Amino acid sequence: MVMFYFRDGANYASVYTQSKIVSENIKWNLNIKSKKISSLIINTRNANAFTGSDGYKGLKEIAEEAALQLTKKQTEDEDFPKKISSNQVLFGCTGTIGEKYPTEKIKKNIPELIKKIKYTQNKFTWMKAALGIMTTDLQPKISMEECKIGNKNVKIYGIAKGSGMIFPNMATTLGYVFTDADLSNDILNKLLKKNINTTFNAISCDGDTSTNDMVSIFSTGKVKNSIINNINDKKIFSFDKALHSVLLNLSKRVVKDGEGATKFITINIVKSKSEKEARVIAFSIANSNLVKTAIAGEDPNWGRIIMAIGKSGVKIDLKKLAINFGGIKIIEKGQIFKYYKENEATNYMKSQSIDISVDLNMGSKSFTAYTMDLTKKYIEINADYRS
Repeated sequence: MVMFYFRDGANYASVYTQSKIVSENIKWNLNIKSKKISSLIINTRNANAFTGSDGYKGLKEIAEEAALQLTKKQTEDEDFPKKISSNQVLFGCTGTIGEKYPTEKIKKNIPELIKKIKYTQNKFTWMKAALGIMTTDLQPKISMEECKIGNKNVKIYGIAKGSGMIFPNMATTLGYVFTDADLSNDILNKLLKKNINTTFNAISCDGDTSTNDMVSIFSTGKVKNSIINNINDKKIFSFDKALHSVLLNLSKRVVKDGEGATKFITINIVKSKSEKEARVIAFSIANSNLVKTAIAGEDPNWGRIIMAIGKSGVKIDLKKLAINFGGIKIIEKGQIFKYYKENEATNYMKSQSIDISVDLNMGSKSFTAYTMDLTKKYIEINADYRS
């Protein structure tokens, strides 16, 4: 379990799963409608999904206990203490779906967590936080960037968890980004939604969307940068770029640490009529078990790419289609490239990183998706672990 405490409160924005069955913590987070957050509490081993009113009531009890204890801490530590309310507590939950939520166990841990709160952080602190939210993950996921807003230096730190049930559709991965910049909820919301589509919403490990997906960004306002009222303000460009870098780094780490993964796969769809159609084709390939198993077996079976493009439902002009594996040209103008050599493609498939490029030659839009191979180890992990 991990607790974040914002002693002066934090502006925030979140995007959540679009699954029609959502966890109780997602419902709580959507309902509180607080302008500032004082604490983020993340538990593992229990998703608090399909737990009904008991799961929701449990969060309310925990939030009330956290608010009570943090108000005491305010009294002890601050010259001008503030009362913290339960609707200033945000929750992240991950673990098994459908099991009774351990409300009392978590409540009892709150005072101990608060005792361990430190007001200064370093890389070791962030590493411990990333380790604390892991489930079947093998590696902690951390990303950091520094940039400027106007003439002020600001920092962006991010942590994430996830290695299975990963096909985020956010408008089980958890991602949390923190900045000392001073940005409003509205600006944070717009920046997050702008950048999520090509980062966390561009990855798939196994094609399954969790009930608990969430990515949040928190702004403590410690750096008194220029007031930003519009995300097109030139002063925010550097921050926007750095935020995208942090989100992309974290999302790629989720894929690389995918359950049983031995290959990191990048799928580039270019020259499409629309980004929407490029995205559909990219994920048709990324979520194809036949494509993923071929790559796991280091087999350059480009016919499975053709199959995945065809089943996407997007109309293409076959005579214009081109497909590359890395720098190896396989299909050109809808036909096998006359100089294609199978042995070269076979050698390429031994790489840990595989790039698949599909050129539709029908427009100017593109989309890049990231996925992993499908191995026997994935089956073993998910046969042994309840999610």
